[in-house]
Amino acid sequence: MIRNFTRIILVFAFLGTLAACRTAPVYNVENDSFTTTAPSLDAAATVIKGAGASLGWQMADQGPGHIVGRLPIRSHLAVVDINFDVEHYSIHYKDSTNLKYDGSTIHSNYNGWIENLQNAITARSSVY
Repeated sequence: MIRNFTRIILVFAFLGTLAACRTAPVYNVENDSFTTTAPSLDAAATVIKGAGASLGWQMADQGPGHIVGRLPIRSHLAVVDINFDVEHYSIHYKDSTNLKYDGSTIHSNYNGWIENLQNAITARSSVY
């Protein structure tokens, strides 16, 4: 009886570990449109940086139409390139730490962070 109970506990512990280690294809945002066309490249950058900052992203200008975003969470780090003009923006994977990136897949939490950033950019771009 105790032996069966121990086996059941071990099976559930193993399944819980597997669920915590799930990966998915890397989600990139390709030429998504701002809700409203930005009046300038600087205005578009302000929207992107503000949206990122509201979610804990550290945003750094890399030149006109290019921002690098870093999201440190506990022992994890996600780094993205954000390229944009006054009408569109793209978010691409650049680097990561402790997110199980293997060239095409990554920890599925990363995709949620990118979707949240995308949604925040879209929402903020409606109020130029």
